[in-house]
Parts: sequence; C-alpha cells; structure tokens
Amino acid sequence: MTRKGKLLLEAYGISKSFGRVRALDSVDFTVGYSEVVGLVGDNGAGKSTLIKILAGVIKPDKGELYIRGQKVDLLNNYSVQHARKLGIEVVFQERALAEQHTFWRNLFMGRELTGKFGFLKISKMKEISEKVKGEIGFMSPGVNADSVVKRLSGGEKQGVAIGRALYFHADLVLMDEPFTGLSVLESKKVQGFIKELKERGKSCVIVSHNPLQVYEVAERFVFLNRGRKIGELTKSDIPTVGDLENIMIHVVKTDSLPLIKR
Repeated sequence: MTRKGKLLLEAYGISKSFGRVRALDSVDFTVGYSEVVGLVGDNGAGKSTLIKILAGVIKPDKGELYIRGQKVDLLNNYSVQHARKLGIEVVFQERALAEQHTFWRNLFMGRELTGKFGFLKISKMKEISEKVKGEIGFMSPGVNADSVVKRLSGGEKQGVAIGRALYFHADLVLMDEPFTGLSVLESKKVQGFIKELKERGKSCVIVSHNPLQVYEVAERFVFLNRGRKIGELTKSDIPTVGDLENIMIHVVKTDSLPLIKR
C-alpha cells in the first residue's frame, strides 16, 4: 500500500503497552522532507518509546508506518537494520556505544567494510573515521580513530553516534535527548549539526524535555503526555522559548494545548 509520499515519514495509531502501563495510545506522528521536529513532553510522556518504535528497536502493539509514501510492515518485519536501509539513523539517549572499543570500531559496528574473503578493511575504516571526525568537529585534537570511546568526553561520545548518521547518509536522524550531560559548548555543536542536516535536505526528530535547547533548532513541535499526542504547533505559534516552556507545563497540568492566538 502506498500514499502520496508528500511526507518522509508517517506513523498512524501507534500503540504500545508494557504490562499494565500504556506507554503510547494511538499516536499519530509525521515528519516532512528537510524538516526538524521537536518531540516534547515531560518524563514518561512516551517520547523515547515512540523513537524506538520508529527506529525498529521495539515493536508496537498496533499502528501503521509509511516511509516516502511506501507502507512498511511495522508489526511483523521491521528492525533496526530495515530502518537503516530506509535511511533512518538513531542517536539514543544512552548513546548505544561499545565504550571498550575504539572510535573507528564504534563508527562501523555491524556495518564493517570488508574485502575479498571477508577480511576487514581496517585501514580504510580508520581513514574514513578520521575524515568523519573532522566533519563533525566534536573531537579534541588528541582524539583519533584508535581512541577508546570510554576515554572521550560526553560531547565526543555524542559525536561518535552522530558521526554514524553522517557517514551512512541518513535521510532522517532520530535524536533521543541529545543534549543530556553535554556542556554549553557541546550542546551548541549538536545544534549546529542539526541545522547542517536541514541545509543538506535531511530531516531530524529531537526528543527533549528541555525547551531551551530544542526551541533553538526545531520548526514544529509535537506534544506528548502520558502516552497520548496532545497536539502540535509550529514555531510561528510560539514566539519565545518561555512560551514553549509555559505550553509544556500547561500540557502536563491539563492534558491539553492552550488556546493559541493566530
């Protein structure tokens, strides 16, 4: 089944329960081409669960997913590998890094470059890692392809995860709380990367409960609360970051969006 394909991603009626806990309740969520969407809400709103479903990490109980207008078998045949083939990369809150391994191994983990007879092309992967390091600008001069990830700063670790999305040419990057544990300077670098993605014609979803950091880069905001989509607003509806903060508080208290004068 296909749709018109005017949107990069369309998810409809996404539901997920963990035992008696209803994490998501019939959530609709869309992302346009070259769009940055802020997925916002308080802790426990269901933001990370939705991201993990879209990334193929967990299966929903119900729902439909379309990528570029083409229906995906979300309930039976959708995985992280499938999502990656469709151009979806994710930067998890936990960063999902193997910290005992090097930068280059983390960059290519699960997608190693091989030559004849399956031998790893280690020199090539290190060369690419050095290039990616330069492009993302997260690393200090002392960091190289052989640097062990556990010795990197929080921002540098985030850079490794972002580097994967950059190198593998993702059309949609899902970022789950990307600013957690980062310094002000490192957060600015993440924001710069998100803006660069849009300039390249790519899309990004930013999961955050911090209005200051997400307001800087998002152009549309989708509000979740207790597993339900409460509504969405464009940045033009929200003049300042203070207004976004007040709306988020209102959503938590009333389970609804405030009336917006347009």
